[in-house]
Amino acid sequence: MSLLQYKKKRNLKISKEPLDKIKISKSPSIKKLNFVIHEHHATHLHWDLRLEDDNVLKSWAVPKIPPTEKEIKRLAIQVEDHPLAYAKFHGIIPEGNYGAGEVKIWDSGKYNLLEKNSQKIIFELHGKKLKGKYCLIKTNYGNKKSWLFFKL
Repeated sequence: MSLLQYKKKRNLKISKEPLDKIKISKSPSIKKLNFVIHEHHATHLHWDLRLEDDNVLKSWAVPKIPPTEKEIKRLAIQVEDHPLAYAKFHGIIPEGNYGAGEVKIWDSGKYNLLEKNSQKIIFELHGKKLKGKYCLIKTNYGNKKSWLFFKL
């Protein structure tokens, strides 16, 4: 996905949501990557998992509170990429705008990418609430955007 879908769905002047200019890195970075989980009080309360990757935040909407224990699995629906600046965004998206409602930072920090392919992403979170190894696994449930999110 690209930031084009993000921009098409929003009136950024009204919603005050951020937009980054895409930065192309000439050399690979060995720094830890950023993650954020937003608590989003939109039409339905949900949490948005966002992982920095390829100069954007790859994003998934999680209908229930993110898992903190190993036995809990959550549905995660992949949504459009968001700009890196969205990692610090919190506030109220006004009525009449895509995603209208309050957006709070529920957890944030750094993460290490351990494994990634088209069907599975394994990563280690270093947040305030979520710590440890987590996994996103692509499913055949519903549509092509469905994943399972759980702690390893």
